[in-house]
Amino acid sequence: MDLNTIWFLLVGILFTGYAVLDGFDLGMGPLLFAVKTDEERRIFLNAIGPIWSGNEVWLVTGGGALFAAFPEVYATVFSGFYDAFMLLLFALIFRAVAIEFRGQRPEAGWRRTWDISFAVGSLASALLIGVALGNIVWGIPLDARHEFHGSFVTLLHPYALLVGVTTVALFVMHANLYLVLKTAGSLQQKLMGWTTRTVPAYLVLFIVLNVVTIFTCPQIKSALGQRWLLLGTAATLSFAITLNILREVRLKRDGRAFICSSLSIVLLMFQFGAGVYPNMVFSVPDLANSLNIHNGASTQKSLQFMFYVAMIGVPIVLTYTASIYYIFRGKVVLTEESY
Repeated sequence: MDLNTIWFLLVGILFTGYAVLDGFDLGMGPLLFAVKTDEERRIFLNAIGPIWSGNEVWLVTGGGALFAAFPEVYATVFSGFYDAFMLLLFALIFRAVAIEFRGQRPEAGWRRTWDISFAVGSLASALLIGVALGNIVWGIPLDARHEFHGSFVTLLHPYALLVGVTTVALFVMHANLYLVLKTAGSLQQKLMGWTTRTVPAYLVLFIVLNVVTIFTCPQIKSALGQRWLLLGTAATLSFAITLNILREVRLKRDGRAFICSSLSIVLLMFQFGAGVYPNMVFSVPDLANSLNIHNGASTQKSLQFMFYVAMIGVPIVLTYTASIYYIFRGKVVLTEESY
């Protein structure tokens, strides 16, 4: 395994960590309006209150690793997806502001305004992340210099939107299970009942997305022909583990249910990585202009030096994340200091 492949895996691990950890943050928004009382909404927000900002460290770290290891890929993606990423940035900002501002005044109108901001920001963020991933799989128009020729509208084709909707469904399911883990009593029972809708909704979209990908993305179909056992096993495991969530919830093993949801995200990201490798950005219609782990990478000396840095930095990020989740473990209890 060469350094280029190692860095492909490291970048993938960082973005996967972000999807697992911030996925339930983003999925929380649409669920906020499924409850009626202010107390229940406060419980939802306080379930992520101490950890949401730390979760986004993984996004920043993943973007930094991509810039350092694959600068050509970073430049192409961030310039080509500039409008989408700016919208994503604004959506994330609105989420953060909504969490902090909502509890500053007691008026129902004030809180409803920030609830809407949080929900819309969360929904838009999840959708845009899915649209970006969908375009990576589908391919974008690149010239011989790896420059994007298109607009924001170019990115909003049916396949990318399907990936976006599937991502929203995945994050909503993930948030549902996180809330089951963090609540108790009648609210937890209500949330457990919601899993009979959120889990099947995602599974249907998961199946549809896999079928559509095989029949409409020739580059992924080619990868499936080469790595059919690996990709087939990952897809089967992902479906089985997600389906097992319903069993774990029925048996009131909320911790196992959340682990299953997290594993389904990991396996989905694994499918994504295994499907595009060694490419990182497909060029359509001319695949010859695609960016891969070799023509989009830094020099070998740079990759080697950064690998040593990563061996120090990644454990620090893991330790920080684990400690935060350990400190704020347990069920949500509202106090005067709560949001």
